[in-house]
Amino acid sequence: MVSLSRQAVPRRRAVGGVSMIEVLVTLVIIAFGLLGLAGLQARLQTSEMESYQRTQALLLLNDMANRIATNRNNAADYVTTVASPLGAGMTCPTTTATVGQRDLREWCNALQGAGETTDLGATKVGAMVGGRGCVESVDGDYLVTVVWQGLTPIAAPPASVACGADSYNGTTGSCVNDRCRRTVTTLVRIATLL
Repeated sequence: MVSLSRQAVPRRRAVGGVSMIEVLVTLVIIAFGLLGLAGLQARLQTSEMESYQRTQALLLLNDMANRIATNRNNAADYVTTVASPLGAGMTCPTTTATVGQRDLREWCNALQGAGETTDLGATKVGAMVGGRGCVESVDGDYLVTVVWQGLTPIAAPPASVACGADSYNGTTGSCVNDRCRRTVTTLVRIATLL
């Protein structure tokens, strides 16, 4: 009879499945990650819209500066009052007898978004939210300003930029003290040629 010695046979342990707690912890971690991505996506869309509006404002600012420089002999015809800027919520000039009047009317329509309309053509949507513009005479030069409604509050523009001041304040929330008013300005110098 052959005796079989008991050899050390490694025991196999039964491999259990993943416990329910490990699955729940993993799901919680994934959920927080997805919430973070959703928040990032929302902030990116807001930043993209802010960038789009600033680009539109710069195009309109450059447009009016070029119009004034082109019609330099009649540059004073372009001056608007800060109290009644051109653009959103304002009535655009209707007279087009002079080049300056025609330019102001076209600029007003562009500030209101006439470049792009809804399907029925009734609503102008092609410019910034609440876009307005001013042309001021400053010591013989002309300060052109475009203002609009920002989406998130930041620091208010300097007090020296009066165009659209206090027009974009919300009654509640964080858009108070002009913190949602965005501005771009340029100075057009008209040289005296001898």
